[in-house]
Amino acid sequence: MYGKNKKRIMTNSSQVSYFTLTAYLDSGALKYLYFTVVAFLYIVIVTVNVLLIVVICVNRSLHEPMYMFLCSLFVNELYGLFPLLLLQILSDVHTVSAPLCFLQIFCVHTYGTAELANLAVMSYDRYLAICFPLQYHTRMSPCKVSMLIVLTWFSSFLVITVLISLSAPLQLCGNIINKVYCDNYSIVKLACSDTTVNNIYGLISSPLVILCPVSLILYTYMRILKICFSGSKHTRQKAVSTCTPHLASLLNFSFGCFFEILQSRFNMNSVPSMLRIFLSLYFLTCQPVFNPLMYGLTLSKISLTCKKLLCF
Repeated sequence: MYGKNKKRIMTNSSQVSYFTLTAYLDSGALKYLYFTVVAFLYIVIVTVNVLLIVVICVNRSLHEPMYMFLCSLFVNELYGLFPLLLLQILSDVHTVSAPLCFLQIFCVHTYGTAELANLAVMSYDRYLAICFPLQYHTRMSPCKVSMLIVLTWFSSFLVITVLISLSAPLQLCGNIINKVYCDNYSIVKLACSDTTVNNIYGLISSPLVILCPVSLILYTYMRILKICFSGSKHTRQKAVSTCTPHLASLLNFSFGCFFEILQSRFNMNSVPSMLRIFLSLYFLTCQPVFNPLMYGLTLSKISLTCKKLLCF
């Protein structure tokens, strides 16, 4: 009898065509205020990131490795879930079709992996610039810059494409996701079928997309700190001016990811709903605003060029 019931559940689960996102609050007329705030935030994100991408691309003086990596980072900030989020805020029924849900998973996860990979490559670039200033342009040639940028994006897309290809065929026992957007872990938790392959792939891919970039960042900053303590005042000033925005960006992104992982793995029902939503969206909404403002204000070359462009 149990075997028949289980078979019936799995058969029904294969017909899941949509998912319900239950983390949205019934805000009534306030949803228009929330929509306006999120829409304004989206316009700001697109405007400041596109502005800095254009500034870097059109000014030959900014065609240096550090700014090319920054351009890659700003492109990634445009890559998010805001359009769907805006639709969900206005909707009274918070459902999303299965194909759109997996597209959202792809966007969210590739954004996260590409963000961390970009930050790791930028830390390596700062390490070469500070620790090997005379050999910097030889070690960081235009060809190597292009290769690192392509590797950053290709590896992120490849890892997440395989992840989704393993999750999409899973037979699901339900369609309720207690979040404001779809993510892979929520889909796997709904699975009735065997998830051993997914778990093994997760154990293999996690070190590649998390531990490897984090290890590279820690190593490069340990070397940079060593040079700063033993080097001249000019070397310390250069390290502080170029590493401060990168460290601030890294800490901000880590803060958002930490709360997202915490919320996904543990029961957060005791936390107020609005706070849970804010923390869940933090790394997807605050990082795209934080990065262009931080780099645009702290890096003199970019800020001067932006002022000239805006005055013109």
